[in-house]
Amino acid sequence: MNNRYILLRHGNTIYQEEKKGFLYLIPERDPVFLTEKGKEQIKISAEKLAGKKIDLIYSSDLVRTRQTAGIAAEKLGLKIILDKRLRDINFGIFQGGEDEKYRNFFSSKKQKLFKRPPGGENWRDVKKRTTDFLKEIDKKYTGKIILVISHGDPIWLMNGFIKGLSEQALLEKRRVDDPYSSFEGFYAGPGEFIE
Repeated sequence: MNNRYILLRHGNTIYQEEKKGFLYLIPERDPVFLTEKGKEQIKISAEKLAGKKIDLIYSSDLVRTRQTAGIAAEKLGLKIILDKRLRDINFGIFQGGEDEKYRNFFSSKKQKLFKRPPGGENWRDVKKRTTDFLKEIDKKYTGKIILVISHGDPIWLMNGFIKGLSEQALLEKRRVDDPYSSFEGFYAGPGEFIE
């Protein structure tokens, strides 16, 4: 890669605090905002990022990532470039519903790579759009440090692409018992970043 990428996940939302076990609602209709805890998480991360001489900030255009990017941009003195390809996975008919019903739609974790819920995306779809984004900006710039603000699954998939991992290796980095964590430094929790 021609540039160095730092991947930052948005801070806590109500879905990490009060609505655990539920999937996000349709983003265009029902925006999800950062909680006060989420804002504080990002302030802490932005403070850590301040010494890294970041050149550019790209962010998903959803509200929770735009808020995250705004906090980081203020601290870093940079403008934000929004890109829809950095959005969270589209859960289709399961959007806004119980996470367990979505998980039960798949007979294995591996099926999430290729099986799509009606009206939604699979992990390969998300990987394609996020890697297309990375390839495009990697051609556009050279020697830059680029902060990319996104969501859990897109960050996990972009990190795998950057590190050149196969699908099998990527799946091994994701724990079955807790979809929001994996090996340290591979899947970012709310407000965390990966270099």
